[in-house]
Amino acid sequence: MLDFNYMISTKILFGKNKIERLGEELKPYGKRVLFVYGQGSVKKTGLYGAVTDIFAKNNMVYQELNGVQPNPRVSHVRQGIKICRDHDIECVVAVGGGSVIDCAKTIATGVYHEGDPWDMFLQGDSSIKKALPLGVILTFAGTGSEMNGNAVISNEATKEKLAIHHDALRPRFSILDPTYTFTVSKTQTAAGTVDIFSHVLEQYFSPTKEAFVQNRLAESLLKTCIVYGPVALSKPTDYEARAQLMWTSSLALNGLLGYGRISDWATHGMEHALSATYDVTHGVGLAILTPYWMEYVLTKETSDKFVEYARNVWQVTGENDLAVAKKGIQKTREFFTDLGMPKTLREVGVKENALETLAEKTVLHGDVGKFKKLSKNDALIILKNAY
Repeated sequence: MLDFNYMISTKILFGKNKIERLGEELKPYGKRVLFVYGQGSVKKTGLYGAVTDIFAKNNMVYQELNGVQPNPRVSHVRQGIKICRDHDIECVVAVGGGSVIDCAKTIATGVYHEGDPWDMFLQGDSSIKKALPLGVILTFAGTGSEMNGNAVISNEATKEKLAIHHDALRPRFSILDPTYTFTVSKTQTAAGTVDIFSHVLEQYFSPTKEAFVQNRLAESLLKTCIVYGPVALSKPTDYEARAQLMWTSSLALNGLLGYGRISDWATHGMEHALSATYDVTHGVGLAILTPYWMEYVLTKETSDKFVEYARNVWQVTGENDLAVAKKGIQKTREFFTDLGMPKTLREVGVKENALETLAEKTVLHGDVGKFKKLSKNDALIILKNAY
């Protein structure tokens, strides 16, 4: 196990009606709030009114930034920063899923950045110093952004999708009420389940051999997705299924699985290039690419990890290790397909003549992957296989 520093500072309020704690949780941070949300579902579900009522009862003055899209744009971040500066905002409340939270995080730190907020993504994590306090009310399980210091933003002008990471970006608190995910569509529920699954895989497939406890934790989270993802699809208001997925999402990417070992993230690198160009739903892109990445990186040198995965997660049996490893990959693809996810890039509108550009964007800032390092040519082969 490698050395590490451990900090998960976000306070979690998990369960029904925890929104009643919102006013109390915000009090230490000020009265002037930026309220960030998406494209209107919070109004349909009544959550908008519940939040604004709490603001009113606690004498809080709020400004709104609405319409945040999936694969959030830097243009929205710029709008939010301007609102914060114009109204002397003291704290930010994000109501939504990962896109809304990532937009809010970037606004919260962008207020203190002298240049354009996109510069932070080009300059790297060292450019981040501090951020406005952020509170989250989660409405979608998948990204894990409610409990980590990561933010991913797309630049619509350059067709890039990049990430920043810093402990200052961690929400001060997150309200996780599984009932708020009851109205999430089947497609988005499936995509969220794949996103959770992929976050675990990116850390599980590691060149660090001595990570026994992290591996067993990871396998448990993967099994939770396998059990409860289909239940949430068939029974959208099943509280236990939604609760299990919501908590698994948070645990999958709050740092716990990655401490003490090296993580991969090659598949995310390819998917970011894909969704920046084609605006594909993140989980959908991951569902397509992950099995092809697995097939490409499976070698004699890496087969032990795939065998461990196949036996412990999918209960694959057999004497031939290579056959066991391949069966584990097949099981992964079947799981995604059973959730309703597409199998090829062609199905989501990708053009064959764009594959080389996607490969170039994947390695724009250098080769990707730690489990197996991928060059542009490697990425291009995987993308062609996935096409």
